[in-house]
Amino acid sequence: MFEGLGRFIHRGRKPLLILTLVFAVLSGVYGVGVFGDMKPGGFEDPKSESRKAALLAEKAFPQRAPDAVVVYRSDDRTVDDPAFQKAVVGKISSLPKSVVTGSAHFWMTKMPSQVSRDRHATYVAMNLHGSDDNTKEESYKKIKDKLDVAGFETLRGGPVPTGHQAGEEIGKDLGAAEGFSFPILFLLLVVVFGGLAAASLPLLVGGLSIIGSMAVLRVIAQFTDVSVFAMSLVTILGLAVAIDYGLLIVSRYREELQAGRTGADALARTVATAGRTVVVSGITVAVALFGMTFFPFAFLKSMAYGGVAAVVLSVFFSIIALPAALAVMGPKVNSLSLRRKKRAAAPKASDEGAWFRLAHGLMRRPVAVAVVTLGVLLALAIPFLRIEFGANDARQLPNTAEGRQVHNIMEKDFEGDGIKSIDSLLKLSGPAQSPEQGAALQAYADKLAKVPGAKGAQISGAEGTSARVSVTFDGVAVSPEARDLVNDLREVPVPDGATAYFGGETAVFDDTLDALADTLPWMLLYIAVATYILLFLAFGSVLLPLKAIAMNLLSLSATFGILVWIFQDGHLADLIGFDPTGNIEPNMPIMLFALIFGLSMDYEVFLVSRIREQYDTLGDPTAAVATGLQSIGKLIASAALLMCVPLAAMATSGVLTMTLFGVGMVIAILLDVAVVRILLVPAVMKLMGRASWWAPGPLQKLYARYGIKEGDAALDDASKERVPVAG
Repeated sequence: MFEGLGRFIHRGRKPLLILTLVFAVLSGVYGVGVFGDMKPGGFEDPKSESRKAALLAEKAFPQRAPDAVVVYRSDDRTVDDPAFQKAVVGKISSLPKSVVTGSAHFWMTKMPSQVSRDRHATYVAMNLHGSDDNTKEESYKKIKDKLDVAGFETLRGGPVPTGHQAGEEIGKDLGAAEGFSFPILFLLLVVVFGGLAAASLPLLVGGLSIIGSMAVLRVIAQFTDVSVFAMSLVTILGLAVAIDYGLLIVSRYREELQAGRTGADALARTVATAGRTVVVSGITVAVALFGMTFFPFAFLKSMAYGGVAAVVLSVFFSIIALPAALAVMGPKVNSLSLRRKKRAAAPKASDEGAWFRLAHGLMRRPVAVAVVTLGVLLALAIPFLRIEFGANDARQLPNTAEGRQVHNIMEKDFEGDGIKSIDSLLKLSGPAQSPEQGAALQAYADKLAKVPGAKGAQISGAEGTSARVSVTFDGVAVSPEARDLVNDLREVPVPDGATAYFGGETAVFDDTLDALADTLPWMLLYIAVATYILLFLAFGSVLLPLKAIAMNLLSLSATFGILVWIFQDGHLADLIGFDPTGNIEPNMPIMLFALIFGLSMDYEVFLVSRIREQYDTLGDPTAAVATGLQSIGKLIASAALLMCVPLAAMATSGVLTMTLFGVGMVIAILLDVAVVRILLVPAVMKLMGRASWWAPGPLQKLYARYGIKEGDAALDDASKERVPVAG
């Protein structure tokens, strides 16, 4: 199949390139509008109890927990000055009621907690129109430039402004990361290939992948919510994966030219070998990323949409457009060389070179290598056992951001927390303001106040047949103690005929963790089964897929252990440039798991495909590992280095979640390639011997019929090249 595809591409190379150009232009024109169609937020479960509470509160009365907190400070006036009151209250009163559905300022509430210790500052808590993050942010955009008061310092914070500022910061950081990555990647590709022509081709695939993914996301956005954060993954992953695949295709084509093949034969062989590897690898990565659609959160679903689009398009352009370009260029792919021309030398034998010697050195003591490597990975994974989850807040922003400044001021200059509560939203069987319902509500509030951990409870709203009882408490809203309190409050009997939905920051966080815990096992099962089937169809072995999955889990555990040690415990905070929060946002490990698992399989497929190719040629499992690593080791190391460039650029982001993402991906890739693929795989495959390629009879027949193979011509070519190698 792949060999035939290569010959088809060679025949139709020019029309295919023209179609690629048309696709790029149309995708670019259409895809650029995706930014206007994407939505912020997406971190809440739309079917959760806290979501129902938010919808009920939006209909009945403004929520107690504010969507925005605006701090006003005057250097020469205090809140006791009538001019201070007139300026702030006048500004708040002028805001459109259709946007600001409720507000609470000091002169209304008389709460001391709304006045700073020096009495030169106060904050206004606002509720914005909308029942979800998306619509509330749209409301905030309408008033954010209308909040300033002349002569006063004005700072915008709280959940919605902080989320908006985070999105803007990420967009700025992405632009900087792209601007930094492209020239560095090009220079590194020039070093790898030794010429300008070959170096430009993987970047071309990356650009096509990003442009195409933007168009795909815009189409998807017409039918469902797509988070604005998906573009960060499309940009980084599309570039990184496309360069990996482009590097593999171009390197193999140049290798075929060096071996004396030209024209259709060289391209057919390239697509039959490297093209097949790219397809298997891309499908495996896409399958892992698709697992994020199992979760109910728009954020994770959007990451899946963007990631799958970027990977699938990278595969498509790598096996269609890139081979067509190579067919047109032919030997000119080596043009514009920056290396001094040398007399042509015979190709180095596959049993010579540093990678070959390294593999044999590892396989001389496979037990020792495996035990030491496994011990290191398990030791690195230990901190993962004590991971603590926490919700995103203003601490994810740099200190220069207004939302972060509001957070710091609230902690430093104000006493207590007058805006934190757990709210029970009730749908009653009768009018909330009737004497009977009022008495029942008060009795319910008294019961809630007696729950251990609750500081107090009061009826904070009654409208129609809806009511709200707010429970105050001490401590952090997303702490385990606060989550326990929410669950204890849910056990309190509600008034007869009533239904209660608990909302507020703590309830939202608790529902988020519950949804993640309920869905995660199904995602893991899906990824494991799908990956196993794909790898079996690729290699015809029942043991290699198990080995690959086990090694990936080890690599992932070690990576998460390092991330806990850095970002939760705060080690290296000054070096990397972030403020530790003592916890990790729960969506990030899920996204990192899908990405790292998929990309780890990327390198597994690269390496094992070449080993399988050598095994089919040589018939010796030990020699196949050594010669396979010799032929692909440098390329895998180069691909990993290239992939780390845009990810390292992302790690410089001022937003903590993006920093964690970038650092986590770089650690995972380096750990996976340097420790797992280069050290552990040769040792384990030496111990497995010929069993690496074993499958029972019925499965052998299944593989023979449905396996993802290179192609008859390629296999025949390989069999002719078989040479005996000493064991």
